[in-house]
Amino acid sequence: MLDRFNRKIDYLRISVTDRCNYRCIYCVPDKPFVHKDPGDILSYEQIESLTEVAAGMGIRKVRLTGGEPLMRKDVEHLAAKLAAIQGIAQVCMTTNGSLLAAKAAQLRQNGLARLNISVASLDAERYRRITGGGHLRQVLAGVDAAREVNFPAIKINMVVLDDTTEEDIEQMAAFCRRRGLQLQTIMRFSLYNRADLSRRLQTERPPECSKCNRLRLTADGFLKPCLFSDDEIRVDFGDIAGSILEAVAKKPVNGNSCRNRVMSQIGG
Repeated sequence: MLDRFNRKIDYLRISVTDRCNYRCIYCVPDKPFVHKDPGDILSYEQIESLTEVAAGMGIRKVRLTGGEPLMRKDVEHLAAKLAAIQGIAQVCMTTNGSLLAAKAAQLRQNGLARLNISVASLDAERYRRITGGGHLRQVLAGVDAAREVNFPAIKINMVVLDDTTEEDIEQMAAFCRRRGLQLQTIMRFSLYNRADLSRRLQTERPPECSKCNRLRLTADGFLKPCLFSDDEIRVDFGDIAGSILEAVAKKPVNGNSCRNRVMSQIGG
């Protein structure tokens, strides 16, 4: 599929839940927000149906996100169903890694091809502050479990904050080199105005708008053409293809602001 600006759209990010066991400062807002009722969350059957149609229209890569996707019961079985869809070349997942140690082997066996694991710091106390109480040791156990079952590609996502130093980044880079992992640095940004909050250090993500190849499916069944936009299309499961085409048609040349959702409700 091509959008109005001749960008090839072949990547679908699927949020399977809006819930997370962390409260990372770069993801969860200061003010409380209401999680969706379980009845409002897409079923695995609905996600599979949408992905089958999307694959027939040119989607080749799928990423499972959240919230924290491993909080959704039996998500490893969803990974297997999506990996079996004709046309889907790669099923990936972004996770905070806290629940990964117990799930890594099954995820790999079920066809998950790639993992992105969020690790903001290798200092346990700093990590706890950034994540709102997370335990670095649990996450590193998840990283080790993924390595042990030979995931072909494991990325460490490091969000660069205002007080992140070049030494912090080099420490993470050295950690990744020793373990055969790939480091991906992500600038902290605001959904409200696409402001760069960490411009003083160079980062690899988010990508330039001109290179955007993705759609996002929220856990409650809306397609978002752009992360930095309030536009979203409720999926009509009687006309999935029509919903996808509408979302592609509404992709802007550049994103500006999203105020109707917070990051944890979109999946990044």
